[in-house]
Amino acid sequence: MSTKPLPKLHYSNYAETAFHQRLMSEAEAYLTQKGDHRYANSTLICKNLLLLVLCGLCYLLSLQQVTVWLFALYYFGFVMLAMLANINAQHDACHNVLFRTPLANRIFGRLVTLPLGVDPHYWRVRHVDYHHIYPNMENYDLDMEENGVFRQTPFQKWYPHMRYQTYYWPFIAGLSLPYIAWVFDWSDQLGKTSLAADNKTLTGIKGWGLFLASKILHFTIALILPMYILASVGISWYLVLLVYLLTQMLSSLFVVCLLLGTHWVDPAFYTVPKNNQIEHGWYHQQFTTCCDWYPSPKILNELLGGLNLHLTHHLFPGWSHRHYSALMLIVERLAKEYQLPYRRLSYPELLTSQLKFISKMAQKPEL
Repeated sequence: MSTKPLPKLHYSNYAETAFHQRLMSEAEAYLTQKGDHRYANSTLICKNLLLLVLCGLCYLLSLQQVTVWLFALYYFGFVMLAMLANINAQHDACHNVLFRTPLANRIFGRLVTLPLGVDPHYWRVRHVDYHHIYPNMENYDLDMEENGVFRQTPFQKWYPHMRYQTYYWPFIAGLSLPYIAWVFDWSDQLGKTSLAADNKTLTGIKGWGLFLASKILHFTIALILPMYILASVGISWYLVLLVYLLTQMLSSLFVVCLLLGTHWVDPAFYTVPKNNQIEHGWYHQQFTTCCDWYPSPKILNELLGGLNLHLTHHLFPGWSHRHYSALMLIVERLAKEYQLPYRRLSYPELLTSQLKFISKMAQKPEL
């Protein structure tokens, strides 16, 4: 992890002006025709409140069990429903489109991430300020930082054990979100990454207090209370810890399987230009690094929070995901007109491409 500030990169957007104007014009026309707005509506907010109520109910039921298997079942429901709430609501909140005020979005994000232990400030900064602006850009897309265990780009160093990453990638995917919570968050907060150099960390007594309070609340809710309450019925602390670790990993594997493949479908990867001037445009970067996909049956789209329409999300990060199905059709039509490489797949096609890419990165590069 680098502690140096990242130089500002500039896209050559002049060739994409016409596409940008058409895309924004048609998107605004769609809103006007519906008499709608970019933010979440009452239906979406109620859906997310229901997810949170069910999440809380599963948590309370998990604390009332007398066998480890029933505890694990309800606890798994607690963590997975929390993950669905994060996918459906926190993702919008980090882009300030769940509620109309940034403060409301940040308060909501701070609360809904407690079951997962991820700090919402650092997740939002990494996601919004780096990944969205520079997808698949070496050293700038912080979702693809080199780790020496799992090779994600052709520019990263290859090690002999990586020839087996086709087999062990689910384990790495399961560790992804816990790694963010236990390593990335603390590295960011302690000033060990470029976020500190870019002045994007939680500083001072207030910042440290907020960060530590969230971490303490997470462990209190997710571990200490279950250990204390279930000890009275003979469920050992180490079994609670095991259930905690397994459910966190399963929720991480779930979201990684939905998300990462969208950046691994015949992807382009980019290195930092020497003069910090990117020769192509921002739209070119988005279209060549991610794609859309649809689940089957399509009703599952309602549970995925727009993660599946990932290219559309990258083009419209300031819009609630409830609009993505309509925006996707505009993107697809205009991309064809302006000869941009739009891609929409089924989930089996996405998974096949993801596994093909992982296998390709597992091979030793030719000298």
